[in-house]
Amino acid sequence: MQESCTVSQTVRYLSKRWTLLIILELYKGDEYTRRFSELRDALPGITPKVLSERLKELEEEEIIIRNVDATAFPVRTEYTLTESGLEIIEIIRDIKRWALKWKIENIACGSQDCKECVL
Repeated sequence: MQESCTVSQTVRYLSKRWTLLIILELYKGDEYTRRFSELRDALPGITPKVLSERLKELEEEEIIIRNVDATAFPVRTEYTLTESGLEIIEIIRDIKRWALKWKIENIACGSQDCKECVL
């Protein structure tokens, strides 16, 4: 596969560890928005450095936007899914449907809506 292939380029950043889970956690937030600390707490095992790197990558790809409120102390930084980020949620749902259908060792999901999922 050529590096210039659209699939190859997209997979390059979406397949990085934590990326899809960060997108899913943003989707769960009010108005698809969460603070850095909320994301860190929702993703046990992610380091602040990796979370920061993934957020920067997602911002560069225009999947999220970063909003900084410097009028408050401490400075409040929030991340929000863009329209293209919200479309990725459909891909995550498709992955979930596939996994529930074909992977017999998966725990049955209690919620078909990823926004309500607590697992």
